[in-house]
Amino acid sequence: MPVETRSIRNRSAVGRFPSVTLGFEEDTVEEKEEAEENDVEEKNACWRWLQKVCPCCCPKPNEDDITDTVVTGIDELDKDEGTNDENPVTDDGELEELLLKVGSIDLMKRKSGENRMEHHTDLYQSDNFIIRRGQTFQMWITLSRPFNPKSDKLHLDLKTGALPAVSKGTHVIVPLVEDLEDERWEAAVVKQDDKRIKLSVNSPPTAVIGRYQLTVETNCANGPAVSTHNPANDIHMLFNPWCEDDPVFMDSEEERQEYVLNDVGRIYYGTENQIGVRTWNYGQFDDGILAACLFVLDKSGIPPSGWGDPVNVVRVISAMINSLDDRGVLEGNWSGDYSSGNSPTVWSGSVEILKEYHKNSGTPVKYGQCWVFAGIVTTVLRCLGIPSRTVTNFSSAHDTDVSLTTDVYLDENLDPIENLNRDSIWNFHVWNDCWMARPDLPPGNGGWQVVDSTPQETSQGTFRCGPASLASVRSGQVYLKHDAPFVFAEVNSDKIYWQRNADGTFSQIYSEKKVVGHYISTKAVGSDERNDITHIYKHPEGSEKERIAVETACRYGSKAEAYSSPIAEDVSVEVIMEGEGPKMGSDAELSIVLRNSSSEKRKVALHSQVGIMYYTGVHKATVRQDKMDLDILPNEENVLEWALEYKDYKDQLIDQAALMLTLSGRVKETQQVLATQFSFRLRTPDLIIKPVGKAVVGQKTSVQISFTNPLPRVLKAVIFHVEGLGLLPAQKIHYGDIGSHASVSVTEHFVPTLPGPRKLLASLDCKQLTQVHGVSEITVEKAV
Repeated sequence: MPVETRSIRNRSAVGRFPSVTLGFEEDTVEEKEEAEENDVEEKNACWRWLQKVCPCCCPKPNEDDITDTVVTGIDELDKDEGTNDENPVTDDGELEELLLKVGSIDLMKRKSGENRMEHHTDLYQSDNFIIRRGQTFQMWITLSRPFNPKSDKLHLDLKTGALPAVSKGTHVIVPLVEDLEDERWEAAVVKQDDKRIKLSVNSPPTAVIGRYQLTVETNCANGPAVSTHNPANDIHMLFNPWCEDDPVFMDSEEERQEYVLNDVGRIYYGTENQIGVRTWNYGQFDDGILAACLFVLDKSGIPPSGWGDPVNVVRVISAMINSLDDRGVLEGNWSGDYSSGNSPTVWSGSVEILKEYHKNSGTPVKYGQCWVFAGIVTTVLRCLGIPSRTVTNFSSAHDTDVSLTTDVYLDENLDPIENLNRDSIWNFHVWNDCWMARPDLPPGNGGWQVVDSTPQETSQGTFRCGPASLASVRSGQVYLKHDAPFVFAEVNSDKIYWQRNADGTFSQIYSEKKVVGHYISTKAVGSDERNDITHIYKHPEGSEKERIAVETACRYGSKAEAYSSPIAEDVSVEVIMEGEGPKMGSDAELSIVLRNSSSEKRKVALHSQVGIMYYTGVHKATVRQDKMDLDILPNEENVLEWALEYKDYKDQLIDQAALMLTLSGRVKETQQVLATQFSFRLRTPDLIIKPVGKAVVGQKTSVQISFTNPLPRVLKAVIFHVEGLGLLPAQKIHYGDIGSHASVSVTEHFVPTLPGPRKLLASLDCKQLTQVHGVSEITVEKAV
């Protein structure tokens, strides 16, 4: 059988290596003669290929002894020299030319470039590509030939962590689509210039943060190709406080400038009567700090699949900034002997500490105390994109037995029992607040969260603390995670004195109620002034609300008996909403029902507060507060009509128009505590969508969209969004202004592309009113 060489153009698939077919002696003379004409060129090509892949077995011949030896069959070794100019050369060069290959990638990563500026990462003193999740970025790809969207395929491949997995969000395949949509990984070609294409790439607001390796994969009729990974093109992904759908979203630009972008701060210390202050260099944008922060996360051993949740990341950072039990960044030392390292008072910033830890491959730096731990936490969180601030609490309690009280034990002679007096009150203690939604907690607990990296007590076996919701701490709801009991005791515990009895038991003999949690301080937004935030952590000292919070919290402590239990719990409170609830633009009306199931009269002091809420549960603003003193007759039910007027909430509402009514109170006769929260929203009107005429595939039809403004104010720059699968792609209709209580209608024409039952969706968007939408069922007939 002769050697057969097929043209590459006639093959259905191209392999990486040229094919060789061996002949046998019984082949006809005619076939041998044909082979003689083609052999030499074929074998020369094979020989060149063999020399390329295995030079040791097939060395190049010496110039003095050049011979051509081509094996064409078992018994045939030599053939006359011949040529065939028509045979293609099957070396790697031609195979490579047929593929769609990536020549270069330009991430446009200059600090002053479009990407870094729009992602608010231009301050990072690094040439790395640093962006924030939930936001698009631009990139150029240069290919080996012009990209043909009809026949060529292309996608981005992103990997992070040691074991990337698609199911864990650590291996991301970014498809090429025509139009980008929010909350997903996608890329779209927005410009083409010969061999260069410009992509707009979108990431979801829940994407894993960290360092991604980027490659580009292409496919065409001649086969696939993958670009070589270049570390210079790695993508550093951060949290995004500018993205409304990111849990760390913060809507105030002034606060973002302070709590994310300010790299210098003020830390308070001393006593409540002598408050001192020092400037601290956070340095979160310094070259090498982002790499050090990611190293800290990696050193924790927590898999990168958990790096997309800020609650999880903050909890990890809380543990990793101290060195106990995990060889974290900084070793604490309160002994007064710092001869083996630096005194905690020496440090004036976080940069040196983090760089030293990274440089020494994770050897803890010596030494630190609370303000140093807190300063580093602020640096790391701001660097990763989580809004944070350093907070100082004066007269800060350290509760060691989860009693939520600061306990002092005395013997029969009223002398302290030193071995039992483990609780303490520090002159000051420094920790951090960080900002995020808390979807893992009941609504109302988002916003500022306490995180404390100073190793005081363990939490689930590790020295860490938080994040604990400030809202839960303030209200005494210490059963909410993480570590709310410890934080509550730091700022609002009572000091209880216990005397030992003759039989060895202890009795409470005295309590101090205003000795803990004073002048809680942080740097003010936009200035170097001290901002007292005590009111965010606790109700005014001695107020009924503060006492209710303390007693509520201590019910969940180890010494609940420190507070007298109510004689009876025979009064209940609930909130009732009629029908579908209040409408946007109208007064919000609810009913508060108090029931007395006892046979005696009860006096109740009831406090009410209504607040504007983000849908994520973060509190935005308090709209109104009231206090009522009520008498409830035996076995009676009192119904109170509660109303919130439009004028009270009109300038405060945000996207979802959500509100929360919080009730708390006390029954005078029994000391029973009453508390409940009721979330509700103001309903917005629907868009009315009516098909006009019959819908047929390929034929023009239309719908009419109607809307009535429910507000006694003008809606400015209204935009209607319309789309429907098989009906029309997403369209924007820029309508303009709609007057107070005015009714409008819009007609949209389209040509259906698919038959059967379809849904057309529409929504309205403007600054004054959101969450307005509608849907219409449309049955599309087949074209005749």
